[in-house]
Amino acid sequence: MQNKSIVIGIGNLLFCDDGIGIIAIKYLKENFEFTPELELLDGGTLGFNLAEYFLEYDNVFIIDTISTNDKAGEIYKIPSDELLGSGAYKKTAHEVEVVQILEACELYDKKAEVTIFAIVPEDIQSVKIGLSEILKNKFDILVQTLIKEIEFLGIKVTEKDYVSLQKVIKEFL
Repeated sequence: MQNKSIVIGIGNLLFCDDGIGIIAIKYLKENFEFTPELELLDGGTLGFNLAEYFLEYDNVFIIDTISTNDKAGEIYKIPSDELLGSGAYKKTAHEVEVVQILEACELYDKKAEVTIFAIVPEDIQSVKIGLSEILKNKFDILVQTLIKEIEFLGIKVTEKDYVSLQKVIKEFL
C-alpha cells in the first residue's frame, strides 16, 4: 500500500514572517508537480483541526516558524520524536498546538511520521503580508530542504514554469 503524504503550511499570513508556511504552500503549488500526488494544505491557524491529518496520513511535513534564541533565518528539521522530547521548542502557539496534537495522537494505533521544517522569524509582529528580507533570502534553502525529504520518500518532484517568490506573495495582496 502506498504511503499517503501531505505538506501543511502553518501560520498567520497577516503577521509578516509568521505567514511563511502559507506562502510556501502556494509557492510549491505554483512551481512543482509531485508524482505520486502529494497533498499541499494551507493549514493557516487551524490548530487542533489539523489532528485528523496526523491520523489519516503516513507522512506529515509541516512548514512553520520556530521561536528559539538563534538568529533569524536559521532553519530546523525537527522529527516529531525530537519535538515531543524537548520543551525547548514549545515557545509559540503553533508549536504548542503541534506538540499537543502529537501527544494526543500517541493514543491511537496509527499516526503519521511528522517532520517540522521551521525557520526562525525576524518579524512576526508587523501587520503586513510578506516576508522579511532575511526570510526571503533563506526561502529557497527551506524549500529545497523540504523537497529533498519528499524525494527521499520516493515522490518524484518536477519543476513547472517558474513563479517567483515575489509574485507568489503579491497574489495574497
